[in-house]
Amino acid sequence: MNVGNLRDTYPSLLAQMKTSGYSVDYISRIEKEIQWILKVAPSKDWKCYHDIYLYYESTLQNPKMLVKKHAMLGLLDHFDISGGFPDSKHRGFKKRGRYHKLIPEYRILVDYYRDAAKERNKSNACTRNEFHSAIGFLYDMQETGITRLEDITEEAVVSYYMHPGGLRYDSRVSRASLVEFFKVCAITKPYECSKIIPFIPIVRKSRKNIQYLTLVEVEKVRDALNDRSNKLSLCDRAIGKLALYTGLRSCDMAALEVSSIDWECDVIKVNQLKTEHPLEIPLTAVVGNAIDEYLSDERPVTLCPSLFVTSIGAYRPMTSGAMWRASERIMKAASIRQEKGDRKGWHIFRHHLATALLGNGVSHVAISRTLGHVSPSSTEAYFSSDFVNLKSCALDISPYVVAEGVFDIA
Repeated sequence: MNVGNLRDTYPSLLAQMKTSGYSVDYISRIEKEIQWILKVAPSKDWKCYHDIYLYYESTLQNPKMLVKKHAMLGLLDHFDISGGFPDSKHRGFKKRGRYHKLIPEYRILVDYYRDAAKERNKSNACTRNEFHSAIGFLYDMQETGITRLEDITEEAVVSYYMHPGGLRYDSRVSRASLVEFFKVCAITKPYECSKIIPFIPIVRKSRKNIQYLTLVEVEKVRDALNDRSNKLSLCDRAIGKLALYTGLRSCDMAALEVSSIDWECDVIKVNQLKTEHPLEIPLTAVVGNAIDEYLSDERPVTLCPSLFVTSIGAYRPMTSGAMWRASERIMKAASIRQEKGDRKGWHIFRHHLATALLGNGVSHVAISRTLGHVSPSSTEAYFSSDFVNLKSCALDISPYVVAEGVFDIA
């Protein structure tokens, strides 16, 4: 293993970690790890950082310590081999998922789909769903002893979808993804793939009742975001107002950069992660003021381009999980949705914006554009709670005789 590059460049790694806000203790542990590698590696038959990890795996008895070594070696591998500085992404060596466990015939089919998908005009999210659905299906066939496409029977396919408790929880999405996968792969395996598609059961589309924010809850959220006596941070308030007044997805809020806010034109520019389509939304005064106050008074001084960054430790972009915890804090400050099973994520704010616009007579096309939907049909999910327009569809029952007390609530 050649450690010459690591020996020459590791000071820049330590300097960058210090600038990014990593703790002195963690930087010290990284430096000790580097010094140990520089000393020991020349006398070992190691070819890469994975070999060092295997050495630790055979010598360390403490699982927690092994996890820490795995993270540090992943960081060093990313820096030494790829030239990348530490970020918020996990770096490691272990191969995850079922792809690497597939037999050659199944893996070749998946590889063909992946190559063909690059030429299709579909979002990465759709392609990723189809890719992983196919891997899960083929791995299940493999585990039941079916190692050839031509041996996959209708009974095997149906058993994949049917369990003692009923259909798979993701059966509708999985079915559409599998059908698309085998249609693409039918070019290379026409008979086998065409035979499997009719075996995939048709799953009726269903939609659960969606929890929504009531008008009372919306007012409580607004009050909590404006109340300076509670424990909400300026970051929480900025995120809360951004979600309440723009309906952005949590992943898109997490992906915002400081440069995404165009103060001259009063717009927010978003590259949507789900649809991969750009979106521009108006920057209102209430949202702009909250973001400006966060940037001026609370956001750490860091080279990280993300708009919302962690406040302690190494300053790095907030994740969608951190965004969810901000929503939970806001609802706690507003004293709403504290019961088990209550919905607390940011999508409920997105749902509120859509239904509020519907109730005020805004067209479906305009709402789709505001929310960044690729297809206007995506707005249909919000119709079920559009109570303003639903009430106009109610029938008059005054001509009918109704016994007293029928509609009384017990």
